Amino acid sequence: MFPEIFLPLVKYFSGFNIFQYITFRAAYAAVTALLISFVFGGTLIRKLRRLKAGQEIREDGPNTHMIKSGTPTMGGFLILLSVSVSTLLWQQLNNPYTWLLLFSLIAFGAIGFVDDYLKIFQRSSDGLQARVKFTGQTLVALAIVIFLYFNGNEQTTLLYLPFIKYPVVDLSYFYIPFGVILLVGTSNAVNLTDGLDGLAIGLVILVGMSFAFITYVSGRADWAEYLQIPYLAGSGEMTIFTLSLVGASIGFLWYNSHPAEVFMGDTGSLSLGGVIGVLALVMKKEILLILIGGVFVIEALSVIIQVVSFKWRGKRVFKMAPLHHHFEMKGWDESKVVIRFWILGGLFTILSLSTLKIQ
Repeated sequence: MFPEIFLPLVKYFSGFNIFQYITFRAAYAAVTALLISFVFGGTLIRKLRRLKAGQEIREDGPNTHMIKSGTPTMGGFLILLSVSVSTLLWQQLNNPYTWLLLFSLIAFGAIGFVDDYLKIFQRSSDGLQARVKFTGQTLVALAIVIFLYFNGNEQTTLLYLPFIKYPVVDLSYFYIPFGVILLVGTSNAVNLTDGLDGLAIGLVILVGMSFAFITYVSGRADWAEYLQIPYLAGSGEMTIFTLSLVGASIGFLWYNSHPAEVFMGDTGSLSLGGVIGVLALVMKKEILLILIGGVFVIEALSVIIQVVSFKWRGKRVFKMAPLHHHFEMKGWDESKVVIRFWILGGLFTILSLSTLKIQ
């Protein structure tokens, strides 16, 4: 919105020319999202408490978590609000990526909102039936992938691997099921990781910073050529969105850090996971996402391994899944688990960005 308002006024005041720079708008988009979180965070938490929108805690989980019962959930609405407003203010509205990312964020968030709503008013930790939630995620993912397939460019269906300069295969029609699986998987991976105070949102900050760099360099022909990565015209505008996401996440972490005053709920985790998957699809970093979101992948794999092992062998591999609960059951303090997983996430961030040059 701001570029459309102020850039036409450059002929009257040259200072407005600053709105053409992505770096300027991205930085202030992050600040805007952070301030929105700070301004409305306390009000939202008080409102959720008045509505008695408290989280039900799993009885089979670590005993230390029982004191969290009743903590307000659905805090992900604050993230959606902060990112959406900041993006609309600072990103170019005529850029298709603006609306694709906002749709992804809100659509996956809507599924999570319904799930949280049912949990709150049914006073159950189950929420939406698994098949209903999965169907909703699949339909949203299918809509996004079909849009990309029919409105993309010559690189849309190509698959790139880290450390390899050129695409390894053209997925063609298989791009659609591949993309749907990636989006649903990423959405659920973040959802599974959101089990400790600050854990998931801290990792989202690291992933968001990775994609902020990737979107910026991929949107500049000179940098893309130097790094020998795909150049995607207009993708630099997504840097505004990604840094809005980082700013909103930092603001939410203020309230979600241990001991949490609010949980993001499925409203936040499903939307964040879904939009991260969309960023990976658009930026042709589908496989690199395994490294960028390495902790999310490990958490999801721990659940898969646990379920498969118990069904086939009748034995559990971990004391409890997802993996963060395994370490809690081994006696690790919650804050220690969170910080160590953040450190691991930081390592994955460094490794993933290093692959942009090593190819």
